[in-house]
Amino acid sequence: MPVTSHPDAGSFHSGGQTRRLAQLLDLYERNYRLIERLIPELEIPFDEAVSKSASDLPLHLTVRERDRYTVTFKLTYEFVDADGVRRQPDIWVRVYRDATMAEALECSHRPPWQAEDDADPKAWQFLNEQWRRNLMLGKWLEYLLDHGHGFSLTARPRQRGKSAATSPAAASG
Repeated sequence: MPVTSHPDAGSFHSGGQTRRLAQLLDLYERNYRLIERLIPELEIPFDEAVSKSASDLPLHLTVRERDRYTVTFKLTYEFVDADGVRRQPDIWVRVYRDATMAEALECSHRPPWQAEDDADPKAWQFLNEQWRRNLMLGKWLEYLLDHGHGFSLTARPRQRGKSAATSPAAASG
C-alpha cells in the first residue's frame, strides 16, 4: 500500500495551531543553549549534584547514561513530607552534544510508535507531547537560570581526597 502524503506533512496541530517539525527542532536547539548555561561542562564529569540558590529550592541533577555524543540526565526538585520523597517536575533530558540539541524525555527512551503515513495520529500525538514537554523544559530552564542555579566547576561535587570542610563550596553553602 503506498504511503499517502498529508497536506500538512511535517506539521502537527496543537490548540488550533499548526506547528512544523522544524519549529520543534528549533526548540531543541534553544533548550541546548539554556542547558549549556546551566551545565557548562556537558560531558558532566559527575553522577549526581545539587545546585543551591538563595531564592529557590535545591535543584538535583542525576546522570543516567553517557555515550560518545549524548548524555541523559534528570533534573528535579525533591520534596520530603510524611509520605516520603516526591520529585517534581522530575524531567529526563537527553543532550545531543554533536547536534547541539536537548530533548525533554518523558522517560529514558522515546515511546515506541511506528508511523503508517504522514497523517498517522500516533505520530501527531507524539509530536504534540514532545512540543509540550520541551516548551516546559525551556521555561523551567529560564526560571532556574534567573534564580542563580548552575552546575559550574565550583558547584559540582568535590573529588575524593579534598576535605569538604575546607572547600569553598562547603564554606558558602
